[in-house]
Amino acid sequence: MAAAALIGCGPRTIPFLRSFLLTGRPRGIYQPRQLAVETLAQLGAKNVLLEYLSNPPEIKDAVVRMGEDAVRSTAARELGRWQTEDVFLGLTAAGTDHLLPGIVESLGKFRRLETLPYLLWALGDGICRSYAEEAIRDMGETARPALLEAALTRIPSSEEENSSSLQRRRWVLRILSDWQVPREDWEKLEGLLDEKDPDIVITAARIALEAASELEKWRAVRRMIEMLPAASWFLRTEARTALAEHFDLAQEQIEDEIARRMKTDRKHRALDVVLRLLVNLRNQVLEMGSARRYAQALEFAFHSPPGQMTPTRRNS
Repeated sequence: MAAAALIGCGPRTIPFLRSFLLTGRPRGIYQPRQLAVETLAQLGAKNVLLEYLSNPPEIKDAVVRMGEDAVRSTAARELGRWQTEDVFLGLTAAGTDHLLPGIVESLGKFRRLETLPYLLWALGDGICRSYAEEAIRDMGETARPALLEAALTRIPSSEEENSSSLQRRRWVLRILSDWQVPREDWEKLEGLLDEKDPDIVITAARIALEAASELEKWRAVRRMIEMLPAASWFLRTEARTALAEHFDLAQEQIEDEIARRMKTDRKHRALDVVLRLLVNLRNQVLEMGSARRYAQALEFAFHSPPGQMTPTRRNS
């Protein structure tokens, strides 16, 4: 009600709200300051919000700092109303060494290639990832070269990659897998099949099944099957779908893996979720194939010219 009343008073309330925001003391209960930001945005006080973002307070208390981050994120999100150069520069400066969902979301709206390093950094953050992913997808093909490089870049090094870097590369590959990857781009990514992370290997294998040579597709199927024991339920579902879609190519290796796992004792077979997945996959695909052939035979029989008695028609 107070915010509505202040908005009703018009621009004359801006100096008081500015003073409250810029000189007021941040607290663990941050909602009043967050509401002040939203009220300033409603009043069109873009410059006040930019001034606030450009002067981050030094806060030692972790709870208070977390609350003020929520206020700054709201200010950045509200600034997304204005697609102007000063807003872009202000958001870029505010995000130089700090990830905030509001900054990621507002920078993404500009769809400028200069924001890609920040958006790629945000892909590795659990809170900011969804905003970064949406922004990168909206950029489309212009983002492809940066994504290809990011998929291969391990931070801080190839030997000791940190968790956020691994998460970033996983989501980069997921974005690429939803696009049509040409053969020359896959050739840059083919080394990912040799990695140890199930998410990266299975997603890379899915890309390979659409873009690689026949020999590489065969290797992709093998690596996908090898990753199934360590994969999550979601990854196994994705792998199962990919293997079903390319069953003609994958059938031999699926049969070999089933045969290998069937050699264990009954107890191990009963607990083998990978064996169960592969057997169910094989049976369902083969049953669908049989049903499809039967339907095609019926269609042929009942649409044959009058008087033509084919073996299929007599059998039907």
